[in-house]
Amino acid sequence: MQVDKEVDARGLTCPLPILRAKKALAEMTAGQVLRVLATDPGSVKDFQAFARQTGNDLLQQGETGDNAFEFYLKRK
Repeated sequence: MQVDKEVDARGLTCPLPILRAKKALAEMTAGQVLRVLATDPGSVKDFQAFARQTGNDLLQQGETGDNAFEFYLKRK
């Protein structure tokens, strides 16, 4: 998957990963993909809700090999 921008929010707790993603998405154009790395377990539900509320597509989410979560959001 082509990623246009990446946000490393590892070590940050709620709501900072969402706020960093929101800021990054605001700087992107429609159709671009943002990858977010986070270590907060609550970020899984947070990003699902964020995508629903903002209309951005949560293309994929999962865990990396280093105890982090990764999220791929497509800018609406």
